[in-house]
Amino acid sequence: MLKKNKLQSFRKKAELSQEKLAEKVNVTRQTIISIERCRYVPSLELALKFAKLFKCKVEDLFG
Repeated sequence: MLKKNKLQSFRKKAELSQEKLAEKVNVTRQTIISIERCRYVPSLELALKFAKLFKCKVEDLFG
């Protein structure tokens, strides 16, 4: 079982839809859904893109 992550709360706080977030990090909406539901662990590269976008540490999102 994957650990919980805070991607959805960071996304909502930034007022981004799943589709807009997906566009910003160059993945599909389905990927965002899978990550938010803890069904998929993002690559380090993708995790770093999220952290840069939300101006936080990777650990804040996925720690």
